[in-house]
Amino acid sequence: MNRQDVLERVLRSDHLPTLPTVASELVRLTGRDDTPIGEIANLITKDIALSAKVLKVVNSAYYNFPNQISTIQQAVSILGINAVRSLVLSFSFLGIRRTGFGDPFDYETFWERTLATAVAARLLAAAVDGIDADEAFTAALLQNIGALILARTLPEEYAQVMARDQAHTEALSAIEQEIIGIDHMEVGHEVASSWGFPAVLTEPIRWHHQPESYAGTEQKVRKYCQVGHLADLLVTIFYAEKPEDFHKAFRQKADRLLHLPDAAIARIVERVDAEVQKTGQFFGVNLQNLRPIEEILQEANARLSVLNMSYEQVNRELVQAKVRLQQLAKELEEKNRRLEKLANLDGLTEVYNHRYFQESLERELNRSGRNGKPLSLVLVDIDYFKKFNDHHGHQTGDFILREVCRTMQETLRKYDTLARYGGEEFAVILPETTAEDAEGVAEKLRARIDQSRFEKELETFSVTVSCGTASLESGERLTNSLLIERADQALYTAKKRGRNRVVAYSPKKGWFGRG
Repeated sequence: MNRQDVLERVLRSDHLPTLPTVASELVRLTGRDDTPIGEIANLITKDIALSAKVLKVVNSAYYNFPNQISTIQQAVSILGINAVRSLVLSFSFLGIRRTGFGDPFDYETFWERTLATAVAARLLAAAVDGIDADEAFTAALLQNIGALILARTLPEEYAQVMARDQAHTEALSAIEQEIIGIDHMEVGHEVASSWGFPAVLTEPIRWHHQPESYAGTEQKVRKYCQVGHLADLLVTIFYAEKPEDFHKAFRQKADRLLHLPDAAIARIVERVDAEVQKTGQFFGVNLQNLRPIEEILQEANARLSVLNMSYEQVNRELVQAKVRLQQLAKELEEKNRRLEKLANLDGLTEVYNHRYFQESLERELNRSGRNGKPLSLVLVDIDYFKKFNDHHGHQTGDFILREVCRTMQETLRKYDTLARYGGEEFAVILPETTAEDAEGVAEKLRARIDQSRFEKELETFSVTVSCGTASLESGERLTNSLLIERADQALYTAKKRGRNRVVAYSPKKGWFGRG
């Protein structure tokens, strides 16, 4: 069969996988630059089962967001279009399974390795400027789809390919060309193109085994081809008889293709097995048996140097002991990170404490000075809290402090910093936020708390807050203490004017307030 005949046979086959309606429409929508987020969210919401899967992953430790995300609209707004498209396509493709009892294709191993490659691509893309990690994940997830398509549409011919590939002495693409007349990269590229996928996803399918052969001018596409190639090399270490060969090739090509420094390459190699296992849990793919690459390479080195069985046994025990020590070191490092996190939190409200607030404000002021972006600070004080405590008791007062913090966290953006400044007073750092926008955020906080009713032991309580805002505009230089002093003055004015209101500090225009 010639190439064109094979392609026509594949594209006409009744066994060619088809995209679910939502996934197909999502690819079309995300291919346009002007598609509103709401339209994408409405499309995904039409598939209840798919929406539930997406929200389950979004609210899991995979993203580790501090607040619950309850709608697809929120998920798209917070994660971005590429990340949500990655989740939808992942669930769509991972659902493609065996067509019948006699189907010899090993779907489980294929999807395990495919998902591992996608995770490795995400890690690599995170270390490279100019590309999106979620888009790299999706491109790598699709890059070997052609093998599955050939197995489903040309089962007899591909059974011969798989039988010959078991020897692992030839490149899979060379076997495919000889037996079928076309390889899985070209088939995957043509089918993905027929599905309407953009070039950033179809070109890596075609060129991930030979990224140097990509002749296009799009640098982002070129990097996706390179990332997919490197991810495939990295994951092959888990399955190869000679993992040291692929490890060497991976390190050399990561330096040559992406110019990654040795430290970045080492971090990726160290993390990939844990990231793959974690991701597998959330997508329902069993990847629990992967071992750390360092352990695999140590055992490979031990095999090379073994002189006899007794020596091999001793060496294996030494390797295992070293691995156990490294695992203990990792566990200790993780515990230290948890302790450090606890040291930054206020014990009662579980928002950041005063020390962390001061350090964060210093960092944000320095960053604002470097990039010329605005920065705003909001001080929030619960009105008449001492009287509330005296009347209802300190336990109820503590409950209100926690509930007010929870309400504020639900209202703020994920990259805003909420901290307990002292007593019933809280501070909110708003990066890249103008004075006008900061006043709007503060008003939203004030209104949300004013409208909230907090229930405890069959009693309902309500409180109000006063807010003072101060901002560092582009080009202005301020210290921590001066920005805090301005916000504090604005807060004092809000209280003086009757509380339950927002007042913004403006050195040029004087005081102005809301509420």
